[in-house]
Amino acid sequence: MAWSEAKRGPGIPMARDGWRFVVPLMGAALICWILGLTGTGWFLLVLAVAVGAFFRDPERTLPQGDHRVLSPADGVLRYIEEMETELPDGRKVRLRRVSIVLSIFNGHIQRAPFAGKISAIRYNKGKFLNAFDDKSSKDNENNEMWIESPAGIFGVRQIAGLVARRIVCWCKPGEALRTGDRIGLIRFGSRVELFLPLEAKLVAREGQTVKAGLSIIAEMAPDAPNA
Repeated sequence: MAWSEAKRGPGIPMARDGWRFVVPLMGAALICWILGLTGTGWFLLVLAVAVGAFFRDPERTLPQGDHRVLSPADGVLRYIEEMETELPDGRKVRLRRVSIVLSIFNGHIQRAPFAGKISAIRYNKGKFLNAFDDKSSKDNENNEMWIESPAGIFGVRQIAGLVARRIVCWCKPGEALRTGDRIGLIRFGSRVELFLPLEAKLVAREGQTVKAGLSIIAEMAPDAPNA
């Protein structure tokens, strides 16, 4: 994957994308202290730490088993439903949609749910509704990534929200992904959806708190291709 885009600072488990926010805040805090604005300086420092926590990117030990489908995001699993979905090439397939809602307190690095090759990436302009509103799935600005594998097709949809106005994707079509690879982030809270083949056996349930690259969402048959 385009690991250079997700590169972290030495010894600091934070996505590089976060430095453009943290460094100015720390610089402003330093200026405030020099000018004697101690209270404002401390406020900006605390804000810088909070923003750094938002962009945290710790190493995670993936569960063993190539047949397991992992959560693409940190958050709370809100909706699970079977639906017909149109792929970027025009094909219509029935898949199972799993929606994960993120808060500003969650880590916001997304990870590949299953190994395969990226067949297409599609960015869709739209609104900025609250991520808890199920209409945000179709109406909000979003980025779809489709992963083809011998075991089936998997999709990840990054959805902008009321506060989150920037979707970042670190991958490109034709790229091979391993399960758990970092694929992008959404700035400041939103929603991520996972699309699964109907053959996948669900393990997670609605209302469950999940972690990207750690929580098992579903399992493919162990003898299925690529599983």
